[in-house]
Amino acid sequence: MGHPYTIREIARQAGLSQATVDRVLNHRGGVRESTAREVHQAIRDLDRQRTQVRIGGRTFMIDIVMQTPARFSTAVREALEAELPSLHPAVVRSRFHFRETCPPAELVRALDRIARRGTQGVILKAPDLPEITDAVGRLVATGIPVVTLVTDLPGSARLAYVGIDNRAAGATAAYLLDQWLGDRPGHVLVTISRGFFRGEEEREMGFRGALRMTCPDRTVVEVTDSDGLDATQRDLVLAALEKDPDINAVYSIGGGNAATLEAFAALGRAPAVFIAHDLDRDNTRLLRERRISAVLHHDLRQDMRRACQTVMRAHGALPEEGSRPPSPIQVVTPFNLPPGAVTEG
Repeated sequence: MGHPYTIREIARQAGLSQATVDRVLNHRGGVRESTAREVHQAIRDLDRQRTQVRIGGRTFMIDIVMQTPARFSTAVREALEAELPSLHPAVVRSRFHFRETCPPAELVRALDRIARRGTQGVILKAPDLPEITDAVGRLVATGIPVVTLVTDLPGSARLAYVGIDNRAAGATAAYLLDQWLGDRPGHVLVTISRGFFRGEEEREMGFRGALRMTCPDRTVVEVTDSDGLDATQRDLVLAALEKDPDINAVYSIGGGNAATLEAFAALGRAPAVFIAHDLDRDNTRLLRERRISAVLHHDLRQDMRRACQTVMRAHGALPEEGSRPPSPIQVVTPFNLPPGAVTEG
């Protein structure tokens, strides 16, 4: 019958007789279509109630480990805290391990400490390096599920990746930039926080591939290894602008956008088009001020909810589900900022 419930349970849930439920389930006929729908709805309701019983009173400790600028780790923390009520009746507790920059060995030590101490799951944003992949393997070997966020470690034993299709995001940025620049000449500055992050690498590949198709003669100038930190970003961008006076557009993959704009302003210049990622506090402000053209955004709250639910499924607290598509990419301009977009504060 495709469910674990007795006819008596279903009949009680549906408010129908056992004989009627038996006829519906065994396709005996003589039952109105609306009554059959009530029976199937009762089964779906029992499924949901069973899930609620399974997770009710359970506490899940989840460690969030990220190498990322503070503006993004703050956005992640706020997104998770906003989604905690949606995970009830389960209780999710979190421990945060945020680093703006650090050697890979430090991240490995943090992951190994978590493996020794124990946790119900790890949500991870880290460079795609062999030593990180090995540390993920050690976590999984102890029974700790790992979910990668925003940037993936596809060669690792991680359970799932949650985030956007980064190649598609890069291609979207190239499309927007080409549409807005049109036939105007000029070079494009692409800024990357650190080349070891697979998500950023995939965005760049998607961008370059799409731009080659639409505008093969446009020059791309790359700035990298800033870790997305404003002080480092400003100096690197300033050096690139001084060297190339033809740069008049920006695709920011790794952040540090306020610093990038400061570098342009220091030379009395402004980009004609500026495409960025993520509606953090800086980008929301810059978008409202019309200093950047568009933000490629995804619902971080939805991502954090999905990541937590993936950990819960790994422990049998939620029913299995099929593969999920990547998070939708939203093109946000000053005119379609989503409700609740963060403000300066």
